Amino acid sequence: MGRQLMTGARAPEASDAIDPSEKRPVLSVVVPCCNEEAVLRETNCRLVAVLEGISANFEIVYIDDGSSDSTPELLREMQIQENRIRAIRFSRNFGHQVAITAGLEHTRGDAVVIIDADLQDPPEVIREFFQKWLDGHDVVYGVRVEREGETAFKRGTAKIFYRFISRLSDTAIPLDTGDFRLMDRRVVDALLAMPERDRFVRGMVSWLGFSQVAVPYRRAARFAGDTKFSLFKMMRLATDGIVSFSTLPLRMATWIGFAASGIALAEIAIALFDKIFTHGLVRGWTSTVIAIWFVGGVQLICMGIIGEYVGRIYGESKRRPLYVVRERMGFEAADAAEALRPRMGMAGGVR
Repeated sequence: MGRQLMTGARAPEASDAIDPSEKRPVLSVVVPCCNEEAVLRETNCRLVAVLEGISANFEIVYIDDGSSDSTPELLREMQIQENRIRAIRFSRNFGHQVAITAGLEHTRGDAVVIIDADLQDPPEVIREFFQKWLDGHDVVYGVRVEREGETAFKRGTAKIFYRFISRLSDTAIPLDTGDFRLMDRRVVDALLAMPERDRFVRGMVSWLGFSQVAVPYRRAARFAGDTKFSLFKMMRLATDGIVSFSTLPLRMATWIGFAASGIALAEIAIALFDKIFTHGLVRGWTSTVIAIWFVGGVQLICMGIIGEYVGRIYGESKRRPLYVVRERMGFEAADAAEALRPRMGMAGGVR
């Protein structure tokens, strides 16, 4: 059995007049963005059109992750024109996953959607997300069945990564999924209670459990502008996912050490055989150099793996904030309304 609306006499309709001080949002949308001036207006128009068709009572929270173009000015203008829009502006670029976290911390809705600003994830899919949530699911995530406008290298590496981390991780992380998803408020609250700094949101949501369901969709090409996810950033995200959800690399370092030791023992046995049965033939320096390079390489690899984990422990121990806010837009009325009345919205539902 699905969720039951608890907002009062009836469910909100698209024709209702909206005043943020009167109702708690049923649906919040988090949109991280960085240098998205070319696409931001179109993104906002499509989001508003979709959300008005779902529920009149919604909010859109944009997170400006240190943009150097006119994105902040556009957000300020959009917020003045539409009181259901909020915006957070970082003091610098803190990264996509941190931007998502900041957006979640500033939402008030009973359900929260995460979507990027580049329109590769179609806002229209949110309708199906919302319906699945009404049916009683706590997490509804999108699965990319097609990826338009991406290079073969990007598609291939993404496919390899998702399957690689699925093998390594102790947590079952769905294949071919990004951060495009809807989460119930209790899932959001549980996610925000997880304190780690090196965040891999899609893996963290999978770790939480709850009732999760997939919605397949076709990922579009970027509407405008260039991707902000460079090869380095993709590798960093992959490292976060692997190290945050698996200790297998540490075990692999141990296995490599045993393998190197086994090879060394085999070389000792060969050397003894040559000494005893072949009158101690003189070996050249090549085998010695190869052995030194091999052992040295194994040691460096193992030290690097251990160092990655130790570095994350060091980062956690400093207890710095995840991000620093430079400007908040459109939160004043919402904050006042939240302080004056208790939370209301959709109940958890009866299964």
